[in-house]
Amino acid sequence: MASSAGTAEINALELVQANVKVELGNRTAGGYGLLTAGRFTLDLGGRRLVSRQRFRNTTNAFTGAHLGWAASGGQKIDVVWAMPHVRLPEDAAGVRADRVQWDRESTDLMFFGAHGSLPRVAGGVLQPYAFGLIEHDSAGRLTRNRRLATIGARLFRAPAAGQWDHDIEAAYQFGKARRSTAVADATDLDVSAWLLHGELGHTLTAPWKPRIVAMFDAASGDGGKAGRYSRFDTLYGARRFEFGPNGLYGPFSRANIVSPSVRLEVAPSKRTDGFVAWRSAWAQNVRDSFAATGVRDASGASSRLAGHQIEARVRHWIVPGLLQVDAGGAVLIKRGLLRDAPNAPATGNARYGYVDVLLTL
Repeated sequence: MASSAGTAEINALELVQANVKVELGNRTAGGYGLLTAGRFTLDLGGRRLVSRQRFRNTTNAFTGAHLGWAASGGQKIDVVWAMPHVRLPEDAAGVRADRVQWDRESTDLMFFGAHGSLPRVAGGVLQPYAFGLIEHDSAGRLTRNRRLATIGARLFRAPAAGQWDHDIEAAYQFGKARRSTAVADATDLDVSAWLLHGELGHTLTAPWKPRIVAMFDAASGDGGKAGRYSRFDTLYGARRFEFGPNGLYGPFSRANIVSPSVRLEVAPSKRTDGFVAWRSAWAQNVRDSFAATGVRDASGASSRLAGHQIEARVRHWIVPGLLQVDAGGAVLIKRGLLRDAPNAPATGNARYGYVDVLLTL
């Protein structure tokens, strides 16, 4: 059996970060900024569109410039122009051989935009943003020639003992893209796609600080209409913190999905935390492949329901701030779409478990 590992799991050796940082302004005189130039990783807002991966083996990295500015009133803005790294090697043989090849950045793939943060808005923090992505074919690499604009906003209130918290985010994506990377596919389609996330939680004033959370996620899928493309592109976002373990597992993503979830989080001590969660998921558009699975039944005969996931995770700091163990697992209970679609693998329910030891320097 051929390995399913790809560039999301293997990047043998890479200088992910190498940059120069310049401090700007004065913390006590109205504003402070940090300009980063070179190779860097980046987290913005809720990390659903721009993030440094914390779970999978490889991460998202950029070469360019990032300016973060914070005003004395708590307002913040991040401005970025960068060339995202294309992880290499991309061919299956090179990945399986663990071949060392320097990742590539070029103006054939550019990412840019701005992300703001405004405190004390509607009982929380408002984070409006706008991002752009420009992609072109290059020598030896065919792409979907994406020219995307993504605008959105997030309103959240951080969890606190004895209080309700919330996290609401919506984004709309438009521009041009092709449906595939095939040589024969030279048709630029009009993009119109969307993303929604809603979360409501409450932290009890009790031992272990239990937090009960209800979540809802939805993202558009592509209906295959002539001249139009409607599958949401999550850009450089992370998904482990909402959708479960990713990498070798990870069936759920922010594309062609409608998915409610409930979760119970606990923190027995400052060094230990964990949660258990249930998530159900449907295809938003029956004509498109479901989330990250590639499974599709355009006829709808297999139903929109993909399945249910039960997940659990425990983390413990062996040495606080330095060494942490992370253990967890997930069970995917397949239903209609993932079980009966024409290209659904006949492998039964999926089970995944892991133990990680993380060293933070």
